[in-house]
Amino acid sequence: MRIPAIEAYDEIDSTNAEARRRAEAGEGGPVWITALRQTAGRGRRGRAWNTSTGNLAATQLFLTPMSPGDAAQVSFIAALAVADLADACLGPDTARLKWPNDLMIHGRKASGILVESGQRTDGLLWVAVGIGVNLAHHPVDVERPATSFADFMSGPPPQPRDALEILARSFETWRSLWEREGFAPIARAWTARAHGLGEPCVARLPNQTHRGVAEGLDLDGALRLRLDDGAVLRITAGDVFFGEG
Repeated sequence: MRIPAIEAYDEIDSTNAEARRRAEAGEGGPVWITALRQTAGRGRRGRAWNTSTGNLAATQLFLTPMSPGDAAQVSFIAALAVADLADACLGPDTARLKWPNDLMIHGRKASGILVESGQRTDGLLWVAVGIGVNLAHHPVDVERPATSFADFMSGPPPQPRDALEILARSFETWRSLWEREGFAPIARAWTARAHGLGEPCVARLPNQTHRGVAEGLDLDGALRLRLDDGAVLRITAGDVFFGEG
């Protein structure tokens, strides 16, 4: 399967920012933008995402006729591609996926995914899927414990460009399936690798916090949270944490 062209930089402010600039200038890809170092990388909800040399930072820009809500499902496709990369480097079933798209290795976060989009005048939607993977290094001054692939490898981790080749092929495989058959097979594949389903968790939403048991995905990607009173709450945005009292 052919993958989109890869354009590489030594240093850039943010691969997602570069994708946005190109989209707003009329470009649509598909193209992967990658850099050895980001000076102003961003994660979800405006958090900083530092990319040290040796880690992977890449964004795919593409166009779609989908609505923004449907296009947001691509975050689960990106998560599956990152999990495939982890399987290739660390062995099968080493990594798990925490809702919506965090790659967890032995309970520690090893990647981040940020999806951004915008409407064009021709009615199409541009989508930027930013992916950061801790291949060689991981941050230590973060809210939640982090890790890197190197922590679990006897030899050196893959070079970022080599890792991107693996990830990009997997991304195209999952995206092709999504475009042919919809979100249902993506939801099944994500659930098979899910971290924390059936376990107590805390969901921190923008204006409230809920505690319950994570039951699984709805077919739009929402997480079903069973509350103590038996009601089911659909989580569509926010952070979910496991192992909290």
